[in-house]
Amino acid sequence: MKPPHIPEPELLPLLSSRVVYKAAALVVILFVLTTALSFSGRWFGEYLAQAGHTASRETYDIFIGQDHLRLPANVIRFENQRATGIAERVDLYLTWPGLQGYSEETRPLFDDITRPENLIFLQIAQSTMSRDMSGRLAPVYRHVLQDTPQAGPGGLTRYDAEPDSSYAGEAFFTAERDGRAPYVLRCVLPESPAASTSADCQRDVHMGKDLIILYRFSSRLLPQWRTIENSIETYVRAHRVP
Repeated sequence: MKPPHIPEPELLPLLSSRVVYKAAALVVILFVLTTALSFSGRWFGEYLAQAGHTASRETYDIFIGQDHLRLPANVIRFENQRATGIAERVDLYLTWPGLQGYSEETRPLFDDITRPENLIFLQIAQSTMSRDMSGRLAPVYRHVLQDTPQAGPGGLTRYDAEPDSSYAGEAFFTAERDGRAPYVLRCVLPESPAASTSADCQRDVHMGKDLIILYRFSSRLLPQWRTIENSIETYVRAHRVP
């Protein structure tokens, strides 16, 4: 019997048509995935670089108690607060001394964690206390402060809290002001200037119809306390809608 014809090995197809189609489809899928990953990687990298910041200047009308604020998005610290409507509070961050929001130009100031004096943080809420920090000096703070005042920066007077009080470890800074209540500031001072944070010192002050403005800044800015106070008052007034 004549043996069946068997193709020579070198004449056999290296890939069947089905394998060719599968390989082509796999190449297309890999290309699409690579493109998608490249795009999403760039987007995610930019998102991480912004860390929740926005450079948008879109303005929002925020109603807190009896007060109406109009603020640009790039000064509002948290994304969920960037909306028009009634709110319990709004948190802001501003460059110092320019009092600017986040932008491509100010981005280095927001990113440099070694320079906490670059930023000032504000929390604006409806007042729940009859007295702000200046008003609490005599009835509250005087009872927990040591009787040994020290000279502070920028004309301030420093008082350390009694070690057995609820304010232990804090330093209070005060200054008399013509025609106004005394300036009062609470600080937890770092062991060295290099350890300073953007929350070393804080002060709250009544403004508007029914607002309490709590602001925080680095102890490196203590000599500028008067300019900071005046600038923040001016900024809030400028963004209140009569």
